Amino acid sequence: MTEDPFAHLHDEGYAGAYETPRATHAQALHVRGRALISLDGPWHVTPDLFDEGLRQRWFADDDTPPAQWARPRDAELWEADTLDLPCCWTMARREWRYFEGAMWFARRFDWAGRAPRLVLRLGAAAYQARVFLNGAFIGSHRGASTPAFFELTAHLRPGGNELLVQVDNRRRADRVPMHHFDWFNHGGLYREAALVPLPAVFIRALRVELAEGGVRVAIELSDPVAGLAQVAIAGLGEADIAVDGGTGAATIRATPELWSPDSPRLYDVTARFGDDAVTDRVGLRRIAVAGETILLNGVPIFLRGICVHEEDRALGKVSTEADVRRMLGHARELGCNLLRLTHYPHHERVAELADEAGIMLWAEIPVYWAIAFDNPDTLADAENQLRELIGRDRNRASVVLWGVGNENADTDARLAFMAHLARTARAADPHRLVTAACLINRETFRIEDRLAAELDVIGLNEYFGWYEPNFDGLRRLLANSRPGKPVVISETGADAVPGLHGGERQLFTEECQAAILRQQIEIATQAPYVRGFIPWLLYDYRTERRQTRHQLGTSRKGLIADDKATRKLAFHAVAAWYRRIA
Repeated sequence: MTEDPFAHLHDEGYAGAYETPRATHAQALHVRGRALISLDGPWHVTPDLFDEGLRQRWFADDDTPPAQWARPRDAELWEADTLDLPCCWTMARREWRYFEGAMWFARRFDWAGRAPRLVLRLGAAAYQARVFLNGAFIGSHRGASTPAFFELTAHLRPGGNELLVQVDNRRRADRVPMHHFDWFNHGGLYREAALVPLPAVFIRALRVELAEGGVRVAIELSDPVAGLAQVAIAGLGEADIAVDGGTGAATIRATPELWSPDSPRLYDVTARFGDDAVTDRVGLRRIAVAGETILLNGVPIFLRGICVHEEDRALGKVSTEADVRRMLGHARELGCNLLRLTHYPHHERVAELADEAGIMLWAEIPVYWAIAFDNPDTLADAENQLRELIGRDRNRASVVLWGVGNENADTDARLAFMAHLARTARAADPHRLVTAACLINRETFRIEDRLAAELDVIGLNEYFGWYEPNFDGLRRLLANSRPGKPVVISETGADAVPGLHGGERQLFTEECQAAILRQQIEIATQAPYVRGFIPWLLYDYRTERRQTRHQLGTSRKGLIADDKATRKLAFHAVAAWYRRIA
């Protein structure tokens, strides 16, 4: 039968063959201490707004030059221009700033069989990634901000290999987040990419946590084998771990110095099994609630926080180590002991460096606004992103709160969806607190979200003084509420154009922003159950929802301008109050 060259034009089921196998938390891999082969640097990039790459199977094309083609093609993936990874294509070219669709990334690498197995790690691909090696479809991954792992072993060739990654950033109603959100929709492979050489059996996961009488270390292997693993914690001791069915755990009897913002003590950990070894650097601490109080290592603590987006005026969502260190430095200058990493998982270096700096973290997934709460596939996506985040950062002492959602209306479908996520978080990691940023009941003017029964700490987003100019509503809300649990003001604030000055009620002036935050602090902290204050936010950031002459595509609620240097009056107002209660 003659092949129809036009069949792909009428095939609307073209993407179905490229959804599974799907990379999930089950393929996640502990990479600290491993010798990774970086794939950062130049990749060929080809935009594909109409998904012709999947329809026409671009991944199966070779690199024959056009003069030798048997029939015309619509792309030359290996001759396209290049971008250096990690990158956001939305920042690379003016004509791609608002591009939403697929982009093909192409890169060759040599392989000489240096290890029995080889895994590709993509630090983050916004939003869906499909991976192809040497013309074969390897798998897909959903979620813009968590790492994805693909085993390449079965399709490797000795010598040169051709790796393609199709990245799709289209906003959709059934995704997490859905198509309506309040930050810029970047696209790209915007965190580091690497190859991970591995032995035939390797350590997939390593967990280190406080336990009764010492420190518990658990490992999970790539295969359900039996044997003996070894673990050592510098300064505390070592132990053998009996492994059966690919898992095992042991407790090292010791009394470690506990991690805290005032004393961020870290311990070096090494684990070995067979031909494999991994490392980590961990802090050990306890976080708990008692009634309406948050306890760190058994001592009551007030969370002095600030929210932050992963956004840079020049790089978009790409985070450099210098950028992360600058952010943590500004948080310390402000007097913070906590950062809320909104509204999605940030780069893993944030938690690693926060461990060193002694800054606690609220880490969350983008269950934001009107998620498709009645869609089982959307729930599966959200649960997987949560499990990937927990698996990646479970050993970070700085992470004290897992956030499962933000500003969702209290409906039956939403309650079932987010209650499931809260229980998932607690089952996967019982050593941290679970929270969500909730809204108030507008009929009773109380904090009484039904989800609160599933939470350890109730986050409360409110903007009295800004979207609701009168502060009487805040006083009424706090007086009416009896939550029985700690409440953290998880967002509040006002926009201010840097350098615009005027009266304290003149919108968008620095004086107005500072006055609103001062009043917020004075009123909110009078409620004994309010155990944290986290203004919105550290830096101004790009969001196309904001289009007044003062905003022009930027949220101006930052205490620092988007140059990440210019401090507004509100920065000094909040810092002065944080110093008083530190």
